[in-house]
Amino acid sequence: MDYLPVTAVWEITMGCNMRCDHCGSSCAEPLPDELTTEEALDLCDDLKRVGLKWITLSGGEPLTRTDWPKLAGRLTANGIKPNIITNGWLVNEEMVKTAQANGVETISISLDGNRETHDAIRKKGAFDKVISAFQVLNACNHVSASNTTVTKHNLHQLDEIKEILLENNVDLWQIQIGLPMGNIAEDRESVVDPSVIEYLIDYSHQVTMEGRIKVFPADCLGYYTEKESIVRQISMNVPTAVLWQGCNAGKRSFGILHNGDILGCTSIRDASMIEGNIRERPLTEIWNDPDAFNWSRSLKKSDLSGLCGECAYGDACLGGCPNTRLTLNGSIHAENQYCVYHTTMEVTREKLAVYTDTEELMETAWAYANQQKWQLASLTLKRVLELAPQRLDALELFGFVSYNLSNFTQAKEANEEVLKMDPENPYALKGLGLSLHRLNRTEEGIASLLKATEAATPRHMDSFYDLSIVYSELNQPDKAREILEQGEKRFPGYIGRYTGVPSSYYSAV
Repeated sequence: MDYLPVTAVWEITMGCNMRCDHCGSSCAEPLPDELTTEEALDLCDDLKRVGLKWITLSGGEPLTRTDWPKLAGRLTANGIKPNIITNGWLVNEEMVKTAQANGVETISISLDGNRETHDAIRKKGAFDKVISAFQVLNACNHVSASNTTVTKHNLHQLDEIKEILLENNVDLWQIQIGLPMGNIAEDRESVVDPSVIEYLIDYSHQVTMEGRIKVFPADCLGYYTEKESIVRQISMNVPTAVLWQGCNAGKRSFGILHNGDILGCTSIRDASMIEGNIRERPLTEIWNDPDAFNWSRSLKKSDLSGLCGECAYGDACLGGCPNTRLTLNGSIHAENQYCVYHTTMEVTREKLAVYTDTEELMETAWAYANQQKWQLASLTLKRVLELAPQRLDALELFGFVSYNLSNFTQAKEANEEVLKMDPENPYALKGLGLSLHRLNRTEEGIASLLKATEAATPRHMDSFYDLSIVYSELNQPDKAREILEQGEKRFPGYIGRYTGVPSSYYSAV
């Protein structure tokens, strides 16, 4: 698969004129190995060659790097739209006009609370500098934005922050949570609880519906709620609902560190995640390396643990923000509790835990399955199997539900349990065969499906049709047709029932 980079974040310096409590990069002074102006300008040209469209210049505090106008100008000349994230301390009329002259599109200024809170997080006078910066942006008719890092210290001030932004005619507002990396790693207690994510989505939706400022939920906020999709649709100005489709790190975006190191995301900055350095290899070579960004490009739902590895949305979502999983649970492959869908399912699991009537639970599981609410059906069946591990009908249904969740290993294991108790069970033989096929064990899968056709009864005839589909996927149309004809011979009228094609069609061709 070809990956085309669209956007990037470039930490042009580690130097900063503040020492923010929540700084994820623990920035202080410029580092001696930062790219020179000449190296940085060459990188701007390489970014054009790789096809980049947008880039965010950050830091540190990017405005402390005095050659930032040259970099912005070169990027613009190369057809790349630069944006800047700044703490606002150095924003004045001259700076904004310089940014405009060099093609900077959006200038985003961090605001993390009222005067008392913001100054406590950053430094005394920082809040007033933010307000002054917004006023300058307004006076210069420049697009203004703000980004807020939410922790327990400022969660209760979101309304106050919103009003400050509205009073200063800010156009865009990104909301993100502080994760335990950099300086926050020393204050993990300040990280909000998973339940807060739903509140932040609801709040973003509320503000979006007010229509006075455009809200951008960061990638660490989600996933798979109607409100989130509406907020993302409106913020991205697209005609249809936007569903989270997984992290773009190493696929459509990447990060650049101060010294030219290339990684999937500047937030995931462990040395093991660095794909190369532009001083040693051209950017295009790093990006196009088939082994690069493997942690992201090759990630599969089955690699994830916990609910993420079983989730109905797992194949697309891939666990949400990988940095959330890494910083909070220590692994890219860990589950992500900071997810509204995950939280909702956990609440459901807790409610199910008090039920002990397996018949009632089975009725509920069947109701969910008939409505194709596979995740809820799965949770309900897991409770049944906790109470009655050998219950045959629960195992049969669990195999079916797991298959529909694309949890093929789980489906395989459930069907194997059924077959231990009922070796000729046609339903389990079919389920096992299909699961093995999806697990790339097609030869074994076909063998099990053939056994299912042999064991078929008038109530369990669909194994013929399912096996024909497998043969069709393998580009073996003759075998697909032959197995359907066998089904018709065993059960007259079968073909019409399962394919919608009259039996006479097959006898005529």
